[in-house]
Amino acid sequence: MKAVGYKKSLPIEDPEALIDFETSKPEPRGRDIRVAVKAISANPVDYKVRKRAAPPAGETKILGYDAAGVVDAIGPEVTLFKSGDEVFYAGSVLRQGTNSEFHLVDERIVGKKPKSLSFAQAAALPLTSITAWELLFDRLGVAPGKSVDPRTLLITGGAGGVGSILIQLARRLTGLTVVATATRPESREWCLDLGAHAVIDHGKPMKEQIEKLKLPPVELVASLTFTEQHYKAIADFMAPQGKYSLIDDPQEFNVSAFKGKAISIHWESMFTRSSFQTADMIGQHDLLNDVSDLIDKGVLRTTLDQSFGTINAANLKRAHALLESGKSRGKIVLEGW
Repeated sequence: MKAVGYKKSLPIEDPEALIDFETSKPEPRGRDIRVAVKAISANPVDYKVRKRAAPPAGETKILGYDAAGVVDAIGPEVTLFKSGDEVFYAGSVLRQGTNSEFHLVDERIVGKKPKSLSFAQAAALPLTSITAWELLFDRLGVAPGKSVDPRTLLITGGAGGVGSILIQLARRLTGLTVVATATRPESREWCLDLGAHAVIDHGKPMKEQIEKLKLPPVELVASLTFTEQHYKAIADFMAPQGKYSLIDDPQEFNVSAFKGKAISIHWESMFTRSSFQTADMIGQHDLLNDVSDLIDKGVLRTTLDQSFGTINAANLKRAHALLESGKSRGKIVLEGW
């Protein structure tokens, strides 16, 4: 089968940063399903793994987590899917990735593809939807329901992949006031179109901008990017006893900035369940099915922004480069072989 991977951790400009190669088709065991991959999307975790985790000598690591495709074969313990089912999912960080014609994934982290979406549109959703859903409902503890919620949720980096679905979840499924941050005009419009009540510029002092909006107190924060640069300023204007959740990798993060206000800190990583085989691992299967239903009902929409053509090393290098620039919006998708 065709696949895209890397042998060494190299800058994306290097010709060998990502390579096309052929490898054997994997065989499903246990609760694994084998998916004929139709479309994938690129995520920041792809380039972070490429840059930080060199494969063992002589091996080629296949990257990629988001995928949409058709079940091709199933393991002997599979009960949730059958051959021919259309699915979407974000795989495990501990296994070979989705940048391959066929891919093995545990059925417990796979959902039914939304019927109303193409494979490309569906591939944009899994990793970011899981991250946003777990952050909002599990980490920050927001109760779904449209009853009035007298709090503001601040989302830093609202136009990114996670922010693009988090804005929708918070606006469509809760009564929170939703404020996103963005620096470019096109990113600002993207956030407003997705449902943000307001957008502020995280390149300028945020406290003054928040105060001018005269909104409910900022009790909840989803720090999706540049946490290291902004967390102290955010701690200054957050409401006491609030909740702060982050997903990125700050080199410096001093929790004492939040101590005086008794603000709790929450980390979100959508790979935790699959990496540790948690008892509630099947929760991601249920979560993705809920997202699929919400898409088909018109409550949520895909966050696909750009299509970069067929799945190959050259196009994936373009996707990695754009993600590394920090100027992407929504999701980048590749489709077909």
